[in-house]
Amino acid sequence: MAAVALRSCRRGFSRFLSHGGFVPSSDTHSKGDRRHKSTVQYATRPDLPKLAYRRVKGKSPGVVFLPGYGSNMNGQKAEALEEFCQSLGHSYLRFDYTGHGASEGVLAEGTIGMWKKDVLFMLDEFAEGPQILVGSSIGGWLMLLAAIARPEKTAALVGISTAADHIVTSFNALPLETKMQFQEKGEWTVPTKHSEEGVYKFSMDFLHEAENHCVLHSPLPVTCPVRLIHGLKDEDVPWHISMQVAECLLSADVDVILRRHGQHRMSEKEDIKLMVYTVDDLIDKLTTMV
Repeated sequence: MAAVALRSCRRGFSRFLSHGGFVPSSDTHSKGDRRHKSTVQYATRPDLPKLAYRRVKGKSPGVVFLPGYGSNMNGQKAEALEEFCQSLGHSYLRFDYTGHGASEGVLAEGTIGMWKKDVLFMLDEFAEGPQILVGSSIGGWLMLLAAIARPEKTAALVGISTAADHIVTSFNALPLETKMQFQEKGEWTVPTKHSEEGVYKFSMDFLHEAENHCVLHSPLPVTCPVRLIHGLKDEDVPWHISMQVAECLLSADVDVILRRHGQHRMSEKEDIKLMVYTVDDLIDKLTTMV
């Protein structure tokens, strides 16, 4: 797969960089940032948990950010994309899945199918026109599921450390004896640096439900432009998963971008600049095609 072509920056991206690019939220006031940050709102659904979201209205194509497992809409990547979209005048939507961040619900009771429904609800209710979906880790998996379910809403995809099928395939790759031990215990504990407890806990019911949403067993009916960014030093989700995704996609416009020193969260300044540039490049491509 060819790396994304680095064309000259458009005015919106140049303006974003001229202001220092992304400024962490804790430094916003000290830097004299003049942009108005979006406020938290809540989407109400009949008999379902409320979903917290932030929305910036603007022109199309819009950008929607999908965070990873246990993460939320207030991370550095999500904040940087909002600043960028505001600088360019494009719409932007970010939200917390059920059981995540400021949304209602319990994380341990969530499933891939539940979070997929969250994504589709938010796309249907709050995303006007075509969207560039940016998914991080499990958000990259949900991004693919959303693109299949809502092709008319999906203008392009940007996956960051995409974890498509990863929970299922990782568990299935365990030795039989180890799997049986976890099955008897009723949950699979996975060591992680991204949780205060030092582990993620996945119930057997979660894993069985996730199997229903695996996407890498057959061609992926996604034909829009796709960019997959992954770090070679990702210790949580191997970079070759992004290669597998690229091979399964039906789209003829797919680039895999590998960061030699990139880690799973891809939150270093240069990682975030690459993500923002990639989105900017897609906006340029999509608006040129119209």
